[in-house]
Amino acid sequence: MNKTTRENDIIIGSMPVGDRNQITDVPGVTVGHYTLDRDDVQTGVTAILPHQGNLFQNKTVASAHVINGFGKTAGTIQLEELGTLETPILLTNTFGVGAAYDALVAYTLERNQEVGRTTGTVNPVIGECNDMYINDIRKQAVTKEHVFQAIEDAKDHFTEGCVGAGRGMLCYSLKGGIGSSSRKVELAHGSYTIGVLTLTNFGKLSDLRIDGQPVGQQLKNYIQSEKEKDRGSIMIVVATDLPVSERQLKRICKRTVTGLSKTGSMVGNGSGDVVLGFSTATTIPHGKPEGPLSFSSIHEEDIDEAFRAVGEATEESILESLFQATPVRGRNSHQIPTLTELLESHPIQF
Repeated sequence: MNKTTRENDIIIGSMPVGDRNQITDVPGVTVGHYTLDRDDVQTGVTAILPHQGNLFQNKTVASAHVINGFGKTAGTIQLEELGTLETPILLTNTFGVGAAYDALVAYTLERNQEVGRTTGTVNPVIGECNDMYINDIRKQAVTKEHVFQAIEDAKDHFTEGCVGAGRGMLCYSLKGGIGSSSRKVELAHGSYTIGVLTLTNFGKLSDLRIDGQPVGQQLKNYIQSEKEKDRGSIMIVVATDLPVSERQLKRICKRTVTGLSKTGSMVGNGSGDVVLGFSTATTIPHGKPEGPLSFSSIHEEDIDEAFRAVGEATEESILESLFQATPVRGRNSHQIPTLTELLESHPIQF
């Protein structure tokens, strides 16, 4: 089993982490995967559930932020307009978005008989990255059943690395995938958690920085793929139990770019860098109550702590996707070194 970032004596930032150092440190949040590992099919689905109830009936405050829009996500327009999330968030490969959309519709219809009859439709939210170098994306291998199994697999402790949607992804010319981290936010009125999950598929090795060190510059001559252009994407999912409005949540989502940039990203032209965020502190009922809704939110003077927390958690989450990656051989026998393999053969003192 690979060492984590912290087990490699790399401590990102100064804020305390949650018990698992994963997005699931936010109470009620669970994550599940379904991984396809069949010769040239190396891909999958990752599902993030904000809470364990009926999400359509009890929506969470939510927001989205586009750092660079070279992406094919679904559901972000309505999410931005209404500020609510009403399905699990799914991550998959670019050509799996359609199957994921169909699956989330079916999932919601099964649990809500009034959808499409006495009430409106549903807004599935899906993010994607392009895994075509390792995975034969033309086979469109992801199916509705795979999505259902990823949701069924969701739990409060989950595997990172080359699992689920991360199976075929590349990051900084190395094997990428799923990473996660969390930070505790201590305020006068309570203790809260901000968790981040990343699906990493971007960058070139010469740009990689680990805790400020230009590690990529020291390693770039040891792999052939360094000559390739920086192209790819990252999906960043932010979860918190901090009471915030959707406007405040969007401001927090924007600050993920600080953690992204500290790992070396310059947000390339062909990179789809998208952030999806939700807060579990307040749920919004689908049915209209007789009276007005009541919401709690932090004062703006408290938000700097959240900004720092989400930046640190994003940076560590990206590094976790690299440290937890394992070797994967896929389409045309393509295989990319992992960061762990490269550091074992060419040690660097952090």
